[in-house]
Amino acid sequence: MSAIPSTTGRQRRPSPAAPPAPVRTAYVLWLAAVAAGAFETVLAVGRMAADGTGSAGEIGTGLAVRITVFGLAVLFARRMREGARWARVTLALGLGVLGTASMVAQPLGYLAGGGSVADALSRAGALDLLFGASRTVHVAAVLGAVALMFRPAANTWFGRAR
Repeated sequence: MSAIPSTTGRQRRPSPAAPPAPVRTAYVLWLAAVAAGAFETVLAVGRMAADGTGSAGEIGTGLAVRITVFGLAVLFARRMREGARWARVTLALGLGVLGTASMVAQPLGYLAGGGSVADALSRAGALDLLFGASRTVHVAAVLGAVALMFRPAANTWFGRAR
């Protein structure tokens, strides 16, 4: 990109092309995933505090890890929206693959061990159902964001020199 003279006599860089719709939507989905994850964290901490299953140290450590991951996810999503290829790959592999695996491992293990969805739902309380709904939104947002980041329009846009 060549510099464009401004009215002040200084050279300014032209603004980069706006990201295509799939990239903009992927960004919104990443933010939705972070919001769902934060909501799940509140529910989990509330449950641990109510039933005494977690010490203050365990809860604090868990919160520190989650807050760090959520902050990095937002930062990487912003960089992805700006066209950073490394951010797209980091989000896809780190949160799209590893993050999703961590969210579905326990339910899949339950099903693989002979549990059924009907049985789980029959024993679920309101908090369990709320958590499950949030987790569903969370996983759907992550998978949707990853898919959109690799749509043809997004691939073309990321393929340009940034």
